[in-house]
Amino acid sequence: MPLITLVVTLVVVGVLLWLINTYIPMDGKIKRILNIVVVICVIVWLLYAFGILDRGGDSIRVPRLR
Repeated sequence: MPLITLVVTLVVVGVLLWLINTYIPMDGKIKRILNIVVVICVIVWLLYAFGILDRGGDSIRVPRLR
């Protein structure tokens, strides 16, 4: 995956998260949970993008929906 794709994706996710946190009124606890979930998803996505986690190996199995 090209580096520019990674950077653009991270910038887009960051801007969307900032817009949600700024302009959508919600409780502070919900914002904190949303931020944590987004950060964890981005970290896992980056681990897959850099090949640290393997999609087809025995390391982590994710069931496919049929």
